[in-house]
Amino acid sequence: MGDKKAKGDGGHSTETPDVSHIRNIEVTHEISDINVGGVLTFVALLTVATIAVYIGMWLLFGYFSAQEEKEEKPGPMALSREEKLPPEPRLQSAPGFGLTLRDGSTVKLELREPQAEYRELRRQWDEVLRYGPKDQSGNLIGMPIDEAIKKIVADGKLPVRAQEGKMKLDDYAISTPTAASSGQAEERRKQ
Repeated sequence: MGDKKAKGDGGHSTETPDVSHIRNIEVTHEISDINVGGVLTFVALLTVATIAVYIGMWLLFGYFSAQEEKEEKPGPMALSREEKLPPEPRLQSAPGFGLTLRDGSTVKLELREPQAEYRELRRQWDEVLRYGPKDQSGNLIGMPIDEAIKKIVADGKLPVRAQEGKMKLDDYAISTPTAASSGQAEERRKQ
């Protein structure tokens, strides 16, 4: 049966009764409580219905995609994407932000990090320094800076413009309005 506590514990005892001999005949498990065939039929019908709904949704979205592709072009008065953009200069990462290179090509930078603009410009500058400047059609119109330095050193002199005459000290004077004439007459002052 159960364990009894010692009487020195305050006299309170708990005992778990033995209920193994109690039986309720009216509440027992019967094999006829569940219809296995009905459950399997329900699961099969649910699976077929799920597949049918999936195929129906797939066809519906295919129909919607075809409708979207057949949609008419905007009218002749509608603005194009470029016309909707804000005027230059644009903020970095704003729609339409880009860089126009010397050769006329453009680099789109609207979805790139802010440093991309500097890297692209730096790449272009390095190319000009290495290979020389190019015109709009891509033909070289100069020489790389290293070659120019070597040529000047090899010649031994820098080209100088011929002077038409000696410059006078008055040629470096500045014309300023005089205070006495209220700015109507000018005088030349040397610096």
